[in-house]
Amino acid sequence: MRRAFINAAFFCALLIAGLGQADAKRADVVTIDGIINPAVAEFIAGAINRSTAEGADCLIIRMDTPGGLDLSMRSIIKEMMSAGIPVIVYVGPAGARAASAGALITMAADIAAMAPGTNIGAAHPVSLGGGTMEDDMAAKVENDAAAYAESIATKRNRNKEWAIKAVRESVSITENEALKLKVIDLIASDLDDLLRQTDGRKITTAAGVRILETENIEVNEIEMGLREKVLDTLSNPNIAYILMMVGLLGLYFELSNPGAIFPGIIGGISLILAFFAFQTLPVNYAGILLIILALILFILEIKVTSFGMLTVGGVISLTLGSLMLFDSRAAPFARVSYDVLIPVVLITSVCCVLIVYLAIRAYSRKPTTGREGLTGEIGISKSAIDPEGKVYVHGEYWDALSDEAIPEGIPVKVVEVKDSKLKVRKA
Repeated sequence: MRRAFINAAFFCALLIAGLGQADAKRADVVTIDGIINPAVAEFIAGAINRSTAEGADCLIIRMDTPGGLDLSMRSIIKEMMSAGIPVIVYVGPAGARAASAGALITMAADIAAMAPGTNIGAAHPVSLGGGTMEDDMAAKVENDAAAYAESIATKRNRNKEWAIKAVRESVSITENEALKLKVIDLIASDLDDLLRQTDGRKITTAAGVRILETENIEVNEIEMGLREKVLDTLSNPNIAYILMMVGLLGLYFELSNPGAIFPGIIGGISLILAFFAFQTLPVNYAGILLIILALILFILEIKVTSFGMLTVGGVISLTLGSLMLFDSRAAPFARVSYDVLIPVVLITSVCCVLIVYLAIRAYSRKPTTGREGLTGEIGISKSAIDPEGKVYVHGEYWDALSDEAIPEGIPVKVVEVKDSKLKVRKA
């Protein structure tokens, strides 16, 4: 009886613990601080699926973004619209923004909130190819984006007129204006304030109607995995630029010193990663061509005597190409920092100039081995030379000839290597 009582108590404790765990309320939180790219889209989609599967009460996307790729934005919005749990977008903390793609993501949330001192808007579509779209194509893209913004606003019962203006006129507003115009649902000073204000709200999700119970709820931060962190890092324009320069330098070292292998491997890997990053950035192809031209000019300096003109041209081309590499007018978030650009250009230029200098010095240096290396060497006559005889030079006996009579045992200097004989004179 005692053992049965202990077992019954044990199972009751397990049951109570399980019920307590099942009744635990939880709000998952993900933080987006940067551009909207494929890595961010994959991260948010994974977070929505994970939170839904684990029974979280809601998912909060805390966001500060200058914008990003249209395809990534649409992928995120699609996941949000089909989520089985409420998705809350919170533009914060103070000083944050939801620009361009971020504005539409905010409007697509079940609950849209902003912190004091934030702004939203400027959702006009831009070309990421480094050029300007033709008028017809630009009109089509703008109309499509405007219709998409209007459909999102209509779906979430938000101000569709403002959504259209954000796309067509790139308007941007503060959090107070956004609340007044019914672009967002509330203003919250921090995450705790957001959870208090959303408590009791009725949300219709893809899985049905949910009533939020978020006051004093447990908050669970979801962080990016290693894969998403790597992909997100590669999408940074500063990292992409450094990878490309490292790749070009690696190939340059390999071409300058064939068989080195290691620089070629590092250069190839870096270039592949850089080109992957370029898929998510507004690359200006004129900038890439100028940087490649700089590499060609540096290589030609080794082969062609230009008295440094090719090197100067290479440095100028490298600098201009670096400045033009990303079209920051089309996408302000894709700008290489001058703190990165200037040191990288200087280091790359110095390395290339140094290699050119060493190569030219090696080509112009007097040979020190073989027959050619004997010219100018000092030796001893081992027999009288008149006009031929024997000399001892560089540890070897040689047949020698001279235009003057040289007695035995006299220091001689090699003037010329002629066939298998040394032409010498008195040293």
